[in-house]
Amino acid sequence: MLKTPDWVKHAIFYQIFPDRFAHSPTVNHPPGLALQPWGSQPTANGFQGGDLYGVTERLDYLQELGVNAIYLNPIFASASNHRYHTYDYYQVDPLLGGNTALRRLLDAAHARDIHVILDGVFNHASRGFWAFHHILECGRESPYLDWFTVQGWPLRPYNSDGLNPPNYKAWWNLPALPKFNTDNLAVREFIFGVARHWVEFGIDGWRLDVPNEIDDDSFWREYRRMVKNANPDAYLVGEIWEEARRWLQGDQFDSVMNYIFTWAALSFFGARTLRPDYHKAHLKLSPLDAPAFGRVIDQMLSLYPWEVNLAQLNLLDSHDMARALWIMGEDKSALRLCILFQMTMPGAPCIYYGDEIGLSAADDPACRGAFPWEFESAWDKELLAFYRRAIHLRRRHPILCTGSYQPLAAAAGVFAFRRELYGHQAVVAFNINVEESSLEVQLPTSSPSSFFQAWPEETGGHAVHPSADGRLQVNLAARQAVVLID
Repeated sequence: MLKTPDWVKHAIFYQIFPDRFAHSPTVNHPPGLALQPWGSQPTANGFQGGDLYGVTERLDYLQELGVNAIYLNPIFASASNHRYHTYDYYQVDPLLGGNTALRRLLDAAHARDIHVILDGVFNHASRGFWAFHHILECGRESPYLDWFTVQGWPLRPYNSDGLNPPNYKAWWNLPALPKFNTDNLAVREFIFGVARHWVEFGIDGWRLDVPNEIDDDSFWREYRRMVKNANPDAYLVGEIWEEARRWLQGDQFDSVMNYIFTWAALSFFGARTLRPDYHKAHLKLSPLDAPAFGRVIDQMLSLYPWEVNLAQLNLLDSHDMARALWIMGEDKSALRLCILFQMTMPGAPCIYYGDEIGLSAADDPACRGAFPWEFESAWDKELLAFYRRAIHLRRRHPILCTGSYQPLAAAAGVFAFRRELYGHQAVVAFNINVEESSLEVQLPTSSPSSFFQAWPEETGGHAVHPSADGRLQVNLAARQAVVLID
C-alpha cells in the first residue's frame, strides 16, 4: 500500500541556502580567508560565510515562526557556494563547520521536534571528486574509468573559451560537472551507501536534485529501499518541475517539489502585477482568472494518489528562481494571499528563507542574498507577523493538513474550497478583486451555522450568512481571504 511519512503531512518546511542564512563565530576559519562581506551583492562564485552553527543558533527564530522542518541546500564539501559541485560526499564542507556542525544542528533541531532533510546531488559529481580526479591523473589506465563516460582523449576538464566542450558526459555540458555512470554497479553502491550513511547519521530525508536525469527506475527503487530500510519515516522528495506520475507510484519518491502549485498560485493571486518580462523554463507564468486557476488546481490534485498530495512540497519560490514577491511586482497583498493558500491546501508548505521578512530579488544569484540579521529595522514586521499567524493557523487545525479537498467556487475573482476531516469541515475562500465580492456555496450539510471564523481573527470586512438548507453566503473584503471551521 502506498504510504508517505505522516510527519511530512504536518510539516512547515523552511528552505535554507547555507552560505547565506546565518554565520557564527563558532566556525574557526583559518586566518586570511577571503570571504565577501555579509549582505554584499550575491555573485555566482563568491562566499559570504554562512554555516551550520549559524543555523543552529537561529532555531529559536524558526521555532517562533512556526517552522518544524528544514530543507538545507547542499552542504557537502564543494568548490561552489551553492555546493552542487560535490567533491566529498562524506564530509560536510569545512566552511560550514564540518560534520561536527551538522551533528550539533541535528541534535538541537530534533530536541525541538524539527526535522531536517538534505539536498542529494547524485546525477553528477564535480571535477574535484576523487574518482574523476583519478582519471584526470591516470588517464586510460585509471581503474575508475567506467565511473564516468569518457568520449575522447585527452580530457578537457576546463573550457574557459566555450570552443572546446568537455569530451565526457557532463551535466548540461558543463565541464565542472561530470555525470556519474549509474549503470556501473560500483557507482550505484557508492551513491546508495552515501544515502544510507547520512540517514543513519540522523537526517530525516533527502531532497533529490534533478533525479529524472538518472533515467532508470530500478536505480531509484533500490535507492528508496536503501533509505527506507535505514529509516522507514525518511522523506524522499524529487526536484521534478512538471507532472511526475512515473516517480510517485510508491516505489520511488514520496513526493516532488510542487512547481505546478508554484506557478499556478503566482499566476492567479499575482495576476494584476505579474512581471511580463520574467520567464523561467517549466514555470507557466501568465495571469490566470479564477476558472482557469480552478482547472489547474483540480488537474494538479488529480495527478497523484491522495497520500502523495498530502506530502507534496508546496513552494512559492526557491533558490532556482526569482523570489515570489519580485515576480508579483512587489505586490504584498498578492504574496499574503499566496501564503494563506499555501497554508490551507493539501501538501507541506515550504518557505524560502527571508521571504517572511520581505526579501525580494530577481533570478539567481540575486535570489540567494544574505539574510539581514544585522538590519532588523529593515524587515517587514507586518509581513513576518502575517507569516506567523498563517503558519499557526495551519498547525492549530489538522483539518488544513490532512482533510479531504473539494472545490466549491471559481468565478469572478473568487476561489473557494472545502476541507473535511472526521466529520468536521473548513471552508476557505479568496477574493483577488480590488473590491468586495460575495460568494454563495452549497455545502453537503444541513447545519453550517456552527462555523467560526478562524481567519482572519478579527471579523471586520467579512460577513458570513449560513442557512438551514446548507447554503453559505460570504461577503469577502477586497484582496482578502476567510477561513471558516466548524
